[in-house]
Amino acid sequence: MVQQIWQGAPVWRQAASSVAADHTRIAVDVTFLRMGRRPVEPAPGFAPGDGISHLTAPTVGFYRYLYGTVGHDYCWWLRRVATDAELAALLTDSHISLHVLYRDGAPGGFFELDSRHGGEVNISYFGLLPHLVGKGVGQAFLRAAIDQAWSRVLPRPGLGIRVNTCTADHPRALGSYLRAGFKPIRTVRELWNIPDSLGLPIPDALRA
Repeated sequence: MVQQIWQGAPVWRQAASSVAADHTRIAVDVTFLRMGRRPVEPAPGFAPGDGISHLTAPTVGFYRYLYGTVGHDYCWWLRRVATDAELAALLTDSHISLHVLYRDGAPGGFFELDSRHGGEVNISYFGLLPHLVGKGVGQAFLRAAIDQAWSRVLPRPGLGIRVNTCTADHPRALGSYLRAGFKPIRTVRELWNIPDSLGLPIPDALRA
């Protein structure tokens, strides 16, 4: 579960002017991670009935459903305050790709890749719908995201893939990225103003 932040430039600042007057301020520790080599270990397999689809023309409504459902319990709010036009522009950008996990034909999670930053690729969002959290699919799904990210890295020496996670995410998120081969670059404290109108559950431990 990831909020989209790239190389220490938190995008919540870009949305500051759109934050409602009534908001809850939270403090999160954001850990930035990077992987400098493609995994060579065999990828774990998916269970029968599981599969991933690359959506080449996702609708704004379906994207809002995925983002809102996956991120509801983890303070994912940035894309929820974006306009339909802003989301449509993102979803049609050739440097951004959306990949959806399906189980028996129903959505079970998604990841979003962003290759707009100098040849490296950022896993800007990653997560499972609540009914699949803790069901044993996370490791295979993360490896699929990693492999897809590497397939989009420009073929130049020294490039890699990136991801970040924060203390608002699932408590096992950081450990999962470390086990997958990501290395931490740094951790920074950030303050986010989350509009109360979104109705997101805010853990008391995060309130600033």
